Amino acid sequence: MTPEPLERVGHGHRFRVWRWPGTGRPVVCLHGFTGDGQDWAPVVGAFGGRPVFAPDLLGHGQSDVAPDPAAHRLPDQALALAQALNLDDFDLWGYSFGGRVALSWACAGPTGVGHLGLIGATPGLADPADAAARRAADDALAGRLLGEPLPTWLAAWQATPIIATQRRIEPQARQAMQARRRAATAAGWAASLRGAGTGAMPSLWANLGALAMPVTLITGAEDEKFSGLAAQMHRLIPRARHRVLPGAGHCAHLEAPGAFSDALASLDDAGQTVGD
Repeated sequence: MTPEPLERVGHGHRFRVWRWPGTGRPVVCLHGFTGDGQDWAPVVGAFGGRPVFAPDLLGHGQSDVAPDPAAHRLPDQALALAQALNLDDFDLWGYSFGGRVALSWACAGPTGVGHLGLIGATPGLADPADAAARRAADDALAGRLLGEPLPTWLAAWQATPIIATQRRIEPQARQAMQARRRAATAAGWAASLRGAGTGAMPSLWANLGALAMPVTLITGAEDEKFSGLAAQMHRLIPRARHRVLPGAGHCAHLEAPGAFSDALASLDDAGQTVGD
């Protein structure tokens, strides 16, 4: 099903939002770094015919390209999204970078998040030295992004082990993702890295115990780093469950869409696990 393109504004930023129609409680889905909202198309059906809103995050897709990294900061961008979408009761899902935005949104306190789903996500870096080192690495990566032809940078990025497992995404969906990446703006991605990268993100480890909604943590079996992080998060979040999808790496929902659908099917309408 082809999504409807919507334009929404939050805190002065223009967001392109892709909407798949449906009935029931809406679902908001946030994509990963270098992606856009349409990346969720292959798994929209996993949400059981509910309306799905998938925005392009700042610097990505057809949303505003803000060259100032400060515009991308978390939780500021998350709160801008909350204003732009203006939903009262919804489920919130995020993958990788989008998972960090989603977690920042949930921890910032706005009401309305009925169920939180995080795929390959992290609450940030608790050690200031680790955060500083990561900020330096992200800054260097952004510098290469601005200094190289985009196809050259993108080829190197997609060859990194954490991204390379995306080769198993269904060919037609992956080709569409690749085409949208090639049409992206390097300045937007660079600003996103510098303003909303893992090192720039405020650590949320201390906030996890206060999350009141049900939380589903999903990781791929081949993504050892983020499976370990999810196991730590699982111990700290009161109403969490962790599902590890076989045959998948970091982009677990798109690499193993059938297993992702099965994981969602085990939730009831309130986001509770059925049968556990």
